Amino acid sequence: MRAIQVSRFGGPEVLVLSEVPAPVASADRLLVEVAAAGVNYADTHRTDGTYRATPKLPFIPGTEVVGRTPDGRRVLAPIFEGGGYAEAAVISAADAVEVPEQVGDGEALTLLVQGLTAWHVLRSSARLLPGESVLVNAAAGGVGSLAVQLARHFGAARVIAAASTAAKRDLAISLGADAAVDSDVQGYRERVLAANEGRPVDVVLESTGGPAVEAALGVLAGFGRLISYGNAGRHEHRPQIDPSALADGNLIVGGFWLRPALELPGAYREPLTELLELTATGVLRPLVGAEYALADARKAHEDLLARRTTGKLVLRP
Repeated sequence: MRAIQVSRFGGPEVLVLSEVPAPVASADRLLVEVAAAGVNYADTHRTDGTYRATPKLPFIPGTEVVGRTPDGRRVLAPIFEGGGYAEAAVISAADAVEVPEQVGDGEALTLLVQGLTAWHVLRSSARLLPGESVLVNAAAGGVGSLAVQLARHFGAARVIAAASTAAKRDLAISLGADAAVDSDVQGYRERVLAANEGRPVDVVLESTGGPAVEAALGVLAGFGRLISYGNAGRHEHRPQIDPSALADGNLIVGGFWLRPALELPGAYREPLTELLELTATGVLRPLVGAEYALADARKAHEDLLARRTTGKLVLRP
């Protein structure tokens, strides 16, 4: 079968279309004909060797697929060991979730990693309460665009989006944000407070890393929560968090990584099924971005790293 193979760590140039042996099903693993594979920032970290769980070379990237099993079931599943950038993949039978026909391939893929991340950072990490205010950084991205909508659905009184361009801010407003601000750290605090009617915010969701984390700390209200779930900016500088400074405002800083979260009871199938139902009924609008042919995986990574994209990027075998 055709697949993208990585034989050395590096940038998008190491993504090579290759002929490789097709995977084989087993007692607890299902063979899936891949209809579409999702592209994530984490894939770029795996490819350049900076991911916290570095894969063994050579490997096939791609940790999320939607497709058909030999018996015709349309299923969605994560494959954290990789293998999604291919014409066929094997998935854990226990992880296979049926996809309603009203939900498109790109929408389903958006819900798997980005959707579950948005759900958990709001529900499990930030523990958002009805009536609270939420600031979503990178609000036009895969996680951010869903977090804006879910924050509203979960009862937030005010949702503020931060994004780097006017077009991305307009998109966040169309998804339900009450206000949108430039995410540049210069003047960030003043813009956020103005957008929240002069008040600091209760929850900040942050995925850029570096100076953005420090800026986000400066806009939190008392007992506010900052949840960091990525370092998309690839900043080498990691902010030092002083517990005494946090105590001055009764602030909470938390980190989130999806993979270990999904090992907890009720943390995978239940929220994913909820997200699929919200999408099927039109309550949630997953933001699907560009689609690329499998042979163009390199271009997909280049566009993602250059921040030329919005929403979920999809590879089509």
